[in-house]
Amino acid sequence: MTLKKEITRDDIMALEDYVAVRKEKKQALTAVKKNRRMEIGPHATFYFENYETMWHQVQEMLYIERGGEEQIADELAAYNPLIPQGRELVATVMFEISDPDRRAAVLAKLGGVEETMWIRVGGETVTGIAETDVDRTNADGKASSVQFVHFPFTDAQAEAFRSGAEVVVGFSHENYSHMAVMPKAVQDALAQDFEA
Repeated sequence: MTLKKEITRDDIMALEDYVAVRKEKKQALTAVKKNRRMEIGPHATFYFENYETMWHQVQEMLYIERGGEEQIADELAAYNPLIPQGRELVATVMFEISDPDRRAAVLAKLGGVEETMWIRVGGETVTGIAETDVDRTNADGKASSVQFVHFPFTDAQAEAFRSGAEVVVGFSHENYSHMAVMPKAVQDALAQDFEA
């Protein structure tokens, strides 16, 4: 199967067609996403994106905002960069803290966290590269609760990942130096993001 790396206009369903299958599409996506997420430390969750997750996000934005044809190009421009390109993993990283005061206090100490994410595969470290569409840390040093990060792999690192080498995901931030071993089910799912 060819790895899909871009959502085109031809991939977008008409709103009425999407509405007719929306429930089934959401259920199918829930099964896909189950093994594309992992928690790191007490607050951060990595949601690893792919063509399917981003296609659904585009369709949902069109469904919610009802912007019609004019909205499509903007959504494709926003979400296509988050589809892995064959030698990378791409994650939406969310700091999920329900209490707003606590969330603000934690994020105030996490400035620059977007520069400290990594994936270690068989002893080699893949350093995350944050999306640069907007600043993810403000002038006061407060981090955004949502980060978008690319992890570019070498051919050897991708092969080690696909072959089952131990994978650890983490942060090296002074106020958030957590890490976790990637579960096998997640590793198996994400291995599909690499081209053979």
